[in-house]
Amino acid sequence: MAGPTKTFYIFYGADDIALRDALTKMRGAMGDYGDMNTSEFDGPLTSVPEILNAVSSYPFLSDRRLVIVHGLLAALTGDAGRKAQAQLVEAIADLPDHARLVLVESGKIDARNAVLKAATDLPTAVVRAFDVPEDVGGWIVKRAGLYDVTIEPRAAAALADVAGADLHALDSELSKLADYAHPRTNITEDDVAAMTAYVPEANIFKLVDAIAKGDGGTAMQLFHRLLKQEKQSEFSIFGMIMRQFRLLILAREFIDTGIGGSLAAATGTRGYAAEQFGRLARTFSAPDLERIHHRLLDADIAMKTGEMSPQMAIDLLIADLAD
Repeated sequence: MAGPTKTFYIFYGADDIALRDALTKMRGAMGDYGDMNTSEFDGPLTSVPEILNAVSSYPFLSDRRLVIVHGLLAALTGDAGRKAQAQLVEAIADLPDHARLVLVESGKIDARNAVLKAATDLPTAVVRAFDVPEDVGGWIVKRAGLYDVTIEPRAAAALADVAGADLHALDSELSKLADYAHPRTNITEDDVAAMTAYVPEANIFKLVDAIAKGDGGTAMQLFHRLLKQEKQSEFSIFGMIMRQFRLLILAREFIDTGIGGSLAAATGTRGYAAEQFGRLARTFSAPDLERIHHRLLDADIAMKTGEMSPQMAIDLLIADLAD
């Protein structure tokens, strides 16, 4: 037996791409006369009576009327806001079956919000949180399907390293990568390297990996490649090396103590990147990393005081650390 018709929705959260997709799906379900039966309002500029009047109006040649309101709950503050919330709470329990009233809020909603609390217990209401996914790499892999391509897990991790949890930026980069890879239907790590700012960070990781293996020759080659082919300044490269070792210190501390909840949380990285830092951190002891940290500080001072040219300071640093 079918349940009651859903007439009231609260969509909220920071994943506005998924939220936007959900709204698009609702608009698509409106049928041939959807445009004539769909209204959108800016919550701070609209009164609750105006919204209720719009959604209660009988639809034209359709079985539903869709009203989408952006930012209403956040705008209902103070005494006037509390009165408007009470008015809305009373109304949502008795919305007509043709009503589809959707309140859209960016970010979180205070759990004490009267409308949210009422909707949570209402059988005709849907409350849905659109949170930014913890596994950004997994989100990228799934999202790639919308562009009729697949993406290798390593490539997804590389892309996440570039754009972080900025889903709009990730979506934009995915679109560009799908076009770049065409007519292939698989995005590789090389594609990400060719189309994004991923290459310098990736080579810095390889450089540090070479240091860990005692392969000073490879580490030196990577440093000079960054200088010549990728036109990175010595100070930029040194800053990236410092960052890599800071993350390795955090990863090593987590491995030794378990403090931080998870390797990803401890290092502020995700998925594949967190795994890579964990693997690399295990090749260093805590005393090794402490010594390296002091050596990095010495090199930093030498460069900034003019005691040594930046290139010479980094050459000597790499030779020393890989020894």
